[in-house]
Amino acid sequence: MKVVTGVVGNDIHVVANRLIDISLQARGFEVFNLGVNTYLEEFLDAVVETNADILLISSLNGEAEGWCREVKILKSKYGNLLDNVVFMIGGNLTVGTGSNDEIVAKFKDYGFDLVFHQIDLNTGLDSLETYLKERK
Repeated sequence: MKVVTGVVGNDIHVVANRLIDISLQARGFEVFNLGVNTYLEEFLDAVVETNADILLISSLNGEAEGWCREVKILKSKYGNLLDNVVFMIGGNLTVGTGSNDEIVAKFKDYGFDLVFHQIDLNTGLDSLETYLKERK
């Protein structure tokens, strides 16, 4: 399966981005890594261009909330091209306080299928694999 990944917005966490890339490859995914400082539109364009199955956005500086609010709006601009794509986000997603349940619900409302706020990488990827098996 193909995965587009990278770090959203003005986040420059290169090491975490590389660890995600390596972990996805080790699990057999074909990875298209857009790197750091990536705008939401760039992610969606890359998903369409590569015919990816999964979009995995990461954020460690906590500013994903500001960068990802328009996922649903942008999805609608692509028509049905993104209908079967799994939208996943993980990392430290917000600045400030809030319960994990509130944060997950907020990002699901933004248009993400899987949301992992302050969850370790392998747990998130295990959950992704489980989700993909259940979708079949």
